[in-house]
Amino acid sequence: MNTIKFYTIFIGLFLLVLLPAFPQEKYDLIIIGGGASGTSAGISAGRLGTKTLIIEPTPWLGGMLTSAGVSAIDGNHRLPSGVWGEFKAKLEDHYGGAEKLSTGWVSYTLFEPSVANKILQDMAKSVDALTVFFESEWKTAGYSNNVWTVSFLHNRELITVEAPMLIDATELGDVAASQGLPYRLGMDARDEIGESFAPVESNDIIQDLTYVVTLQDYGKGTDKTIPKPANYDPVEFACACAHSDPTTDLAATSDCDKMLNYGKLPNGKYMINWPNCGNDYYLNSIEMNPEQRKVALEAAKQATLRFTYYIQHELGYAHLGIAEEEYPTEDDLPMIPYHRESRRYYGLVDFTLPNVRTPYEAPNPLYRTGVVIGDYTIDHHHKKNQDAPAIDFIKIRVPSYNVPLGALIPKDHPALILAEKSISVSNIVNGATRLQPVVLGIGQAAGVLASVSIKEKLNLDEVSIREVQSVLLSQNAYLMPFIDMNPDDENFKAMQKIGVTGILKGEGVPYLWANQTWFYPDRLVTEYELVDGLRPLYSSLKDYWGASGDYLTGQRFQILLEMIKPNTPLVEIAQAWNKRGLGGEFTTDVKLNREQVSVLLDEILDPFSKEIDWHGDFEN
Repeated sequence: MNTIKFYTIFIGLFLLVLLPAFPQEKYDLIIIGGGASGTSAGISAGRLGTKTLIIEPTPWLGGMLTSAGVSAIDGNHRLPSGVWGEFKAKLEDHYGGAEKLSTGWVSYTLFEPSVANKILQDMAKSVDALTVFFESEWKTAGYSNNVWTVSFLHNRELITVEAPMLIDATELGDVAASQGLPYRLGMDARDEIGESFAPVESNDIIQDLTYVVTLQDYGKGTDKTIPKPANYDPVEFACACAHSDPTTDLAATSDCDKMLNYGKLPNGKYMINWPNCGNDYYLNSIEMNPEQRKVALEAAKQATLRFTYYIQHELGYAHLGIAEEEYPTEDDLPMIPYHRESRRYYGLVDFTLPNVRTPYEAPNPLYRTGVVIGDYTIDHHHKKNQDAPAIDFIKIRVPSYNVPLGALIPKDHPALILAEKSISVSNIVNGATRLQPVVLGIGQAAGVLASVSIKEKLNLDEVSIREVQSVLLSQNAYLMPFIDMNPDDENFKAMQKIGVTGILKGEGVPYLWANQTWFYPDRLVTEYELVDGLRPLYSSLKDYWGASGDYLTGQRFQILLEMIKPNTPLVEIAQAWNKRGLGGEFTTDVKLNREQVSVLLDEILDPFSKEIDWHGDFEN
């Protein structure tokens, strides 16, 4: 027997003795990673009856929301979509109202990571079809004969499970990488990605990461100063207070209180996640193995400890100590760092800047395939890497946006779904899609996509986009980022459906750090607006040019409907009006607003049921 073969058999027998295996269990869906997207995916899939397993390396759920300590939400304050909206409502219940979450100026929603973990775990426990293995490290994942086989370590025991579908919800896209799927890493080249703000040449530079620390106010007169860390030099943090607004290098204030209050949490705690001469740290550990990452990340952790000592010793906040009961760790620091960037895989579609800035004029109408929404602006952290090409991200003004479903599906795999920050997105746009509510939404969409694919016994690229969107609507998720409606609104679904077809379009507004898209439900509709929106769906209107700019009346609406659906009398429209509770009386003279038109179109024509392809074009 040759040496290599003998060694392989020996190691295999050794593992069998040391790590006795559980009986192999079968699931419908395996999710590797219980971070923000993995947790959301497990909850949404489990609620649909999909037997789901989450494999999570830490003892917590929530990832960057909890285990990484990034407990100040960026964006979607007025867009309570799906699982994010449910999670936010539970935070409000816990703390006693929305205003109780607005403790720091960086966000309207700040909370203690341990509280968020408990909420997410309670949500997960309420789902009968969902199982979570905590403190478990996945070891192998293979796909053969339409089945995934995954092995992981739990309590020093090797467990093997099977499922037809898998979601890679790891922080850095490790599972997809293990399958050899191609990906991009770092900044894209301008001509390659088609974004004028991108650098001329590509590189492997990613965003700075942060090893967050949660501090607690132990009261004036208390000294909680940590021992002076090795290699401490106060010069490293000398400008930390100089720009208390990290979004600009202008208007220096030297306001250290404001710097700390940036991430002030309830109950006298502080999230320290500060980019200006703070604890941001440049490290590209994405292609390292786990042991290499552990060593490399220690440097980021030490940078945070130096910054903590600087706050306590140099700035005079000795009473702010590392929170001692926030995390289940020996050093009281979070379990993982905040990774702002991952591998970005090649999907069925690429989600790039034109789709965000001008969704209705982009080369492909990907907005019609939208399953996740976000409103935070494009935000990149590159202050700790002097080699990063200068890009003025503040000038990349965008409205709110939605993420296309095809960005979650890799080109080269029938049963693997991308989640977390590994979706098919450009480096620049990742600066928006990486944020907490969007990643929760990515997870929810991934869970629904998996469930639909499993139920229909279809490869991912064969799934009906409209079916996935319909299920998401049933879970109170937004498809379009319309700020002037809410899932509690009676006609929310109808307006979302008509909006995502493009029949009635929203108006995007780049606005500070909470971008907007308005539907204006009460605005009157013109004849031309309606015909122009219907034209791509109905060939009978292709060459019609008899629509004026007059406001649409009941009579004209009926005439236009008959061009699409012959023999649609006024009485049928009136019956639909009454059935859907639009109020008042439908008459030939009534002028119709966008909400009313949405409801009537939904009831009479159901244009949302027209299938679309992955690029958003209507299928014949």
